Amino acid sequence: MRHILGLSIALLSTTVMAETRTVYAQDGDDNRIAIAIVDIAEDRTYTIDMIDTVFADHFLSMRPFKCLEGPSKHWCHVPYPYDIQRNIADDLTDLEYDLMFVWKGSTEYGINMWNGVYYQLSDEDGTLTGQLMEMDMDLLSAPPSEGELRPLRAQDLHESDPDSHWLPRLIIE
Repeated sequence: MRHILGLSIALLSTTVMAETRTVYAQDGDDNRIAIAIVDIAEDRTYTIDMIDTVFADHFLSMRPFKCLEGPSKHWCHVPYPYDIQRNIADDLTDLEYDLMFVWKGSTEYGINMWNGVYYQLSDEDGTLTGQLMEMDMDLLSAPPSEGELRPLRAQDLHESDPDSHWLPRLIIE
C-alpha cells in the first residue's frame, strides 16, 4: 500500500495545473507594461486577451491597429491572421505568433511592415522570457500553404540590438 500511495503522490506532483499568467512588455530600464492575460488549460491549450486599456487606437496604412505609445516608438500589435492551435504543450511557437508587433516612429504617419517584432520565448525557471527578434511582416501577407500552421522559419528572424528598441523583452509570469 505504501508503494501505491507514493506513486499517487508522485503523479500528482507532475500533473500540469491550469494557470493564468500576465504578459509584460519590458523596456531597457526594466519598467514593465502589462499587455495581456494568458489562461493556460491543463492540456496546455490557451486563450490570450490583450489588455485594451494600455493600447491606443491608431489607423495606419488603411487599417486599425492597437498600439503601445512610447516616447520615440510605438509598438503596434499584429494579430496573427491565420489558424493556429494555441497549444504550448510541445513548444511556445503559437504563443509567439500571438505576441507579434510592428514598430513605427512616434511621429511617423504610416507603418512599415518590414519593422516586425517577434519575441522568441524561452522558459527560464518557470518564467517565460521573450527575446526581441526582427522580421519582415510582409512574409505573412499571404496565407500559409495548406497544412502549414507555422510559416515563419529560423532564417526569417534576425537578432536585434536590444538597446535600439523601446521594449526589447517580454516577460510572462
